[in-house]
Amino acid sequence: MSAIVSEIVEVVVFRFSRDVPEYLLLKRATGESLYPGVWQIITGSMHGGESAPQAALRELREETGLVPERLWVMPMTGSFYDHATDRVHIAPFFLAQVSAPSEVRLSDEHTQYVWLGLEDARRLLIWPAQREGLQIAHDYFASGDRASQFTLIGP
Repeated sequence: MSAIVSEIVEVVVFRFSRDVPEYLLLKRATGESLYPGVWQIITGSMHGGESAPQAALRELREETGLVPERLWVMPMTGSFYDHATDRVHIAPFFLAQVSAPSEVRLSDEHTQYVWLGLEDARRLLIWPAQREGLQIAHDYFASGDRASQFTLIGP
């Protein structure tokens, strides 16, 4: 039987530029063994004893050097099956708002970053859950929808 695990977090990062949300995407280094050259939102593993929000904040800091002004837990999870380990992964999604301008300092895991509007960002993402997460972030949070009042968790 396949194991079900929750060891990964996903973080959509946005800022406002002239009152319009822009989303941060990172391009994985070509030397990475997992998904080289792929554009993605922040994705990372939880470390021993870490809660999902703690992992989201750490991954944001490690991969970009950014500290959010606000952090929300999003009402969704991403899921995927890894055939190599025979495990189903369930990943909580978070949304981090940073100030503009924000200086991004990439880790060795990524070679480029870009701030994009919703449609351009969706076109670069290859994973369905990341596209869906970006859309939910835009519709319910970055646009100031009432849902954002109930899921703000920090920092």
